[in-house]
Amino acid sequence: MEPDATYTVRPDLRTFTHAGCRVTVVDAARILATVDGQRVELLSGAAFPSPVRGVSVTLTRDDADVYLDASIRTGTTPGEVKPVTVLGNDPIGVFLSRRVDAGDVWATRLVDGVGAVIANVSRRLDPSEDAPEPAPEPPAPAEASVRDETSGLTATARTAERTVVLRAEVPAAELSVDHLEGFCRLVLDAVAEATGPDALSGRTVTVSATSGGPDRVTLDQVGGLDDIVNQLREIAASFRHPQALARWGAQRPQGALFYGPPGTGKTMLARALANEIGARFREIRTTEILDKWLGASERNIKQIFRDARRYSEPTVMLFDEFDTIIGYAGEGGDAASQAINSVAGIFKQEMTSLVDANPNVFVVATTNFPERIDPSLIRSGRFDVKLAVPAPDATGRAQILAKMIRQLIVEHEVPGFRMFADDVDIAECATLSQGLTGADLKEVLRRVQLAKAMREARTGTPAPAISQEDLRTQITAVRAAQAPARRPPPGFPFLGRPT
Repeated sequence: MEPDATYTVRPDLRTFTHAGCRVTVVDAARILATVDGQRVELLSGAAFPSPVRGVSVTLTRDDADVYLDASIRTGTTPGEVKPVTVLGNDPIGVFLSRRVDAGDVWATRLVDGVGAVIANVSRRLDPSEDAPEPAPEPPAPAEASVRDETSGLTATARTAERTVVLRAEVPAAELSVDHLEGFCRLVLDAVAEATGPDALSGRTVTVSATSGGPDRVTLDQVGGLDDIVNQLREIAASFRHPQALARWGAQRPQGALFYGPPGTGKTMLARALANEIGARFREIRTTEILDKWLGASERNIKQIFRDARRYSEPTVMLFDEFDTIIGYAGEGGDAASQAINSVAGIFKQEMTSLVDANPNVFVVATTNFPERIDPSLIRSGRFDVKLAVPAPDATGRAQILAKMIRQLIVEHEVPGFRMFADDVDIAECATLSQGLTGADLKEVLRRVQLAKAMREARTGTPAPAISQEDLRTQITAVRAAQAPARRPPPGFPFLGRPT
């Protein structure tokens, strides 16, 4: 199928200033069109001054109305343990604090253990601490109505436990770009109230369905995999509407297996699913499981699932390169094979009961070699969804390139600097890049960006914008570099060489 020649790479940018902050809305019309049938997250990864810890803005729709929701979190989360106060401000304490903030499970366990020991010693030294005073009753949530005078949009503002929640409701037939911009102004007003009137002065904020960098990839950014994206949206919807499942006695899928050639975006899909759900992303690496000491691997896999049963928030657990973690059970009789069989057996048992123990957890496994995995490991009831992630066709490559280039423009173009020239032809690039995966296309853009940057560094003068000829050159170079890697090596007839 030939790609549509009308793919556009230059986004529509609307800019306004509010509370001293310069706001750029990327493709506002496309955002409003996307909300039809799915949840759209904006401001992902946006940073604001202290004491604001995080801001999220989402758009959702039911049959008749669109809901604009925002959450502005300030200060520390109630009940949050600060490792630095437990371990001190020495380098080790600071390091562990950062690891816990990054979600490192082992660091969290260590800090929790130290905290428990200190609490126990403290109780022994001061027995009066055994009977702590009852915690004061939390104040009742404060609720008010706020209005954006420019657009006329009215929202409900609710404050509770250091979090401000805004919600506006607009009839779907009346929703406009003005409503979106008006809600952004209300969000900035709430942020400015927490940070002070001048804290946002001179700052810039990008409002985009694709904002936030590589860790904040969304399903809307995935190109060429429409059927897979639709299935993942169904999984995300099952997390957001547990009451509908409970009414019918239905059980959502417990796990998904993504398989296909390298570089097709399997790990990216897992991250996008987590972001679509609004879940924490926890990647399980091979080194966290496999250990040379007898019995250690088995203990590690048990501990991973023991932790998973305690997750209190929705979490997507990714076992990347699953075939390297869990081999084909039953192969070989040496000690290594027996250890693999033991780990595989424990994995089966844990997966079977995980969804009943903690429905907040969804497990994703990815592999380039599905034939190397024991079918009993990935049967229904453990991995209910199995998705083949193929290399993209011409249409898929065009979608991927267009979305990558648009994101680069949003992130890097500023007044006076143009990153891509007007002669960029996505359809031609998609045709020239036959056989390349999404990772290969990303490498094409990386090379052309680096070539421009190095030219500018050598000459000391601004380099011209990336042209179609620049893209052609790098596509040819990447295809030439990839060809030897895809040629079966001698002596391996099972990889495709004639026997």
